[in-house]
Amino acid sequence: MEHLYKIISILGTVAFSISGAYAGIQKRLDWFGVIVVAFVTAVGGGTLRDVFLGQPVRWIHDETLIFIIFISAILAILFATWIPKVDIPLQIFDALGLGCFYVLGYQRGISENNEVLSSFLLGTCTACAGGVIRDILLNEIPVLFRKEIYATACLVGFFTFYQIKNISGIESYSNQITIFIIFTVRILSWKFGLSLPQANANKSN
Repeated sequence: MEHLYKIISILGTVAFSISGAYAGIQKRLDWFGVIVVAFVTAVGGGTLRDVFLGQPVRWIHDETLIFIIFISAILAILFATWIPKVDIPLQIFDALGLGCFYVLGYQRGISENNEVLSSFLLGTCTACAGGVIRDILLNEIPVLFRKEIYATACLVGFFTFYQIKNISGIESYSNQITIFIIFTVRILSWKFGLSLPQANANKSN
């Protein structure tokens, strides 16, 4: 399982790094700006999670993560002109990072003997906080706070995990299935414009 979590962590880091880099490219930032946005997108959620758990912040003690983020951002910059529509890879990598980081955060919470609900919130924070910081830096309303289905996808993954974790034959794949479900919900909601209702205040004359 430790080997699996390491693979998920690398996939999530690469996915969110590329997501942040493409977002910076869309805003026409210079190379340094793109790399900074990629970095905060990749480590923002995990940093908050580690702070909440009172643990050492992982990327400070693991230079491999910094190297992965840097290489991912550089590759995104170099190959950006090859992609006719940047929004498509941005959404794909963002959805993949969402699923991977949710599972990492949730499992980290469970491993620290936290309650299930607390672990769910830690997973959601790990998955979403980096994107919130990214959007704020780019002067955008964070996706998490808009009508798009984002954190809700983590909630769907949470219920899916509990439905399948005790099913014989597939329980050992519960993490992978959860990532796939979150990824699918996020992509489908983006593709078909699915959303939660907006809050509208009634105005009286």
